[in-house]
Amino acid sequence: MPDGALPVLDVKDLKTVFRTRGGEVHAVNNVSFHLQPGELLGVVGESGSGKSVTMMSLIGLLPQPPADIRGGQVMLGDIDLRTAPAEVLRGVRGKRIGFVFQDPMTSLNPVFTVGSQIMEPLRLHMGMTKAQATERAVELLELVGIPDARKRLKSYPHQFSGGMRQRVMIAIALACDPEVLIADEPTTALDVTIQAQILELVKDLRKKLGMAIIWITHDLGVIAGIADRVMVMYGGQVVEQAPVKDLFARPQHPYTRALLKTVPHLTGARQARLQVIEGQPPILTAHPTACAFRARCTHRFERCDAENPLRRPVGHGHDVACHWVVNAEVAHA
Repeated sequence: MPDGALPVLDVKDLKTVFRTRGGEVHAVNNVSFHLQPGELLGVVGESGSGKSVTMMSLIGLLPQPPADIRGGQVMLGDIDLRTAPAEVLRGVRGKRIGFVFQDPMTSLNPVFTVGSQIMEPLRLHMGMTKAQATERAVELLELVGIPDARKRLKSYPHQFSGGMRQRVMIAIALACDPEVLIADEPTTALDVTIQAQILELVKDLRKKLGMAIIWITHDLGVIAGIADRVMVMYGGQVVEQAPVKDLFARPQHPYTRALLKTVPHLTGARQARLQVIEGQPPILTAHPTACAFRARCTHRFERCDAENPLRRPVGHGHDVACHWVVNAEVAHA
C-alpha cells in the first residue's frame, strides 16, 4: 500500500443501537478505524462482538428501525456515508463498495439466473447495454475461476456448488471495480478445501485489482495468511489493533491473548489441548461505562469495573484498550 496515502475509508466514533422489546442493545460503541488503499484489514472476534453490524452500519444495510445509527462519521473519500442521502448510498453500494455475504444461497436470488444478477449492477451503476453487460459478466466469471463462463450465465444459483456460488457472489461484488470490498465471513459455510481455494482467489484478485479489503472472520488462522492489519472486536468495541505480524508476536489485550490460545495447533506428534474462553460475551443493554471483557478477564482489578478503557498506542501502529496493559507499561517504564 502507498506510504502516506490518504485512507480510502475513515471511520470515527460509530455508534449503532438496536431497539428491542426488552430495551436498547448497544451493538456498536464508538468504533474507529481506517482502511488504506490496497490494504487488507482483518476484523476478528467471537459471534456477537459487533463485527458484521459495524460493517453493515457503514453502508446503511441495517433496517432502521430496529437499528438506530446514532453517531459517528464514515468518510469514503469526501462523502460521509452516515449522513448521505439514500440515493447517494444506493450509488455507493455495489459501485464503490462491494459486499460479499456469509451465505451465498440466501444472498443470491433463486429465481433469477446468475448472469442476470451479475449484469444488474453493471447496467444500474455503469450504464452498460445488455450486450456490454453480458461480455463483462463473462469476464467476471472467468476472473473468479468458473469454467465455461458464457454457458453458466444462464444457470440458476441452485445449479452451482457452495464454493461456486461464493465465487459468483465475489464476481457480483467486483462487477463495478469497487474501491473497497467487504467480505463477511465468506468461507465459513464451506469445507476446508473450498475455503482454501476462495482464499487463494482473493489473494490473486487483490494483486490484480489492487482494491482495499475488509475481511470479517472468527478464524485467526485465516487472518494470519491474508491480512496486513488486524482489528480485534469485543462487546461492540475495538479492543486491539495492530499489524498482523505484531499482533501474533506481541498480543496485548487479554481477550486477544485468549483468542490466540483457542487456535488449534500441533505440538510435536500430539495435538495440544484446545483452550476455551470461560464465560459468555456481554449483552449490552446500556452504553458501556466499564470494561466489557472484565467478567471473563483474569487480570481484572478495580479500575476495570469503574472505567471503560480508551485505546492507547503500545507500539508502531499498535494500540490497545486495556487498563491492565497500561498499568503494566507504566510499571516497566
